[in-house]
Amino acid sequence: MWVSVAAVLAFVTCLPNDSTAVALEPHGPVHPGPLPPAPQTPSPWGPRKTVPWQVMVMLFEEHGYYMGHGGGAILSDRWVLTSGRNLFIEKSHKDTRGQQHLVPKVYLRTAIPIPEASKEAAVERIFLHPGFQKTSDFENDLALIKLKEPLNFDQTLMPIPLPERGEDQEERAGEEAIFGAWDMGVVHNIPSAVKYLKLPVVSRAVCHAEYQAGGGPIVNANMFCTTFRNTYLVGEGNSLVFQNPKTKRAYLAGINSFDNVNKLNNYAVHTRISTYLPWIRDVMREDEAVSAQRESLVADLYSG
Repeated sequence: MWVSVAAVLAFVTCLPNDSTAVALEPHGPVHPGPLPPAPQTPSPWGPRKTVPWQVMVMLFEEHGYYMGHGGGAILSDRWVLTSGRNLFIEKSHKDTRGQQHLVPKVYLRTAIPIPEASKEAAVERIFLHPGFQKTSDFENDLALIKLKEPLNFDQTLMPIPLPERGEDQEERAGEEAIFGAWDMGVVHNIPSAVKYLKLPVVSRAVCHAEYQAGGGPIVNANMFCTTFRNTYLVGEGNSLVFQNPKTKRAYLAGINSFDNVNKLNNYAVHTRISTYLPWIRDVMREDEAVSAQRESLVADLYSG
C-alpha cells in the first residue's frame, strides 16, 4: 500500500522525543544489530567504473598459447588504435625491424583473466605505422586495427574522439589525464580488472633527462610523459584521455608506449596523438562505407 510523504512525516513527528525509546515487537524490544564495518582506506584507483573506449588486444602463438596482451582505444565502430609494439611478442627494435607483425585478437568489455569468445571482435586488417621499426623501439609506436563488423555502442562501449586544434593539455605539466589499465597485482597474475588512474603530465624536458642515459625512449616532440603511480599495470596501447576544460569534450591525447613496468624510471611515456592525426585520418579514410555515410549526412544537412 502506498502512503503519502505527508503521512509519513506526520507519523515521525508523533514519536516520543526520547533517545532511550526502542521499537517494540510482540516478543520484546529489538536489540541493535552488529556495528557497521569500518570504512575502507581510500585507494589510488578510481572506483570500478568502465572505461568504455578501451579494448584488450591479445597475442597468441601458432598453437593457441597466450603470449601477450595490451590495450587499445576505440576510435569508431570499425577502428581501434593501439601501440605498434603490441603486435610483436619480442618488442625490442632488433626483434621487430623488418619482421611481420602478428594479428591480435580484440576483446570488448573484458575484465576477466581468460576473455570469453563471445566478447571477441574479429579483426579484418592491420595498419602498422610505416615509420615504426625504422629508428628505435618507441618512435612512431602506433597501429590501427580495422574490425570486420561494426560495433554496437552503449554506455559500456563507445568511441573516444581524436583531438582537435587547440586541445593540447598533454603539453602542460600538472594536467591530469584518465588512464585505463588492467591491474596485474603484486604477483603479476594475468589482469583480472580494468581500472583507471588520474595521471599528471610532467614536462618533456624532465622526462627526457630521465631517459637520456638509455634504457627507454628518447623522448621527443612526438611523445609526452606522465608520472606512474603503480608498477603492476598492463599499460602498453592503453589510452590517455583528457577533458577539455572549456568545452568539457573528452578526447584521446596519447597511447601508452613505455609503461615503466620494471620500476627503473619515474615516468611513463606516451605517443602523442595530435602529431599523428594526418596518418590516422588517411588510414581510416579508406573505409569507404563510413566515408559515404558521412558525405551523405553532410549533403542532407546542406540540402535542408
